Amino acid sequence: MNELLATIARGLVRNPDAVSVTVDEPDAEGVTVYHLHVAEDDMGRVIGKQGRIAKEIRIVMRAVANRDGQKISVEID
Repeated sequence: MNELLATIARGLVRNPDAVSVTVDEPDAEGVTVYHLHVAEDDMGRVIGKQGRIAKEIRIVMRAVANRDGQKISVEID
């Protein structure tokens, strides 16, 4: 899952070497939080106008997680 998130982000940014993903342990409700870290200059590219790209990234990640029976959340740091 974290490699999928990193691959999506690397395709959007100008500095793909700065992309990293950290994963928190599942909380009491079973939700795993993925933290996407990108360079400061690339934040706008990952978030998009009115957060549209960030929303689509979250939708794709949730769809893959649901297929595997997982609950996830994506945070862009």
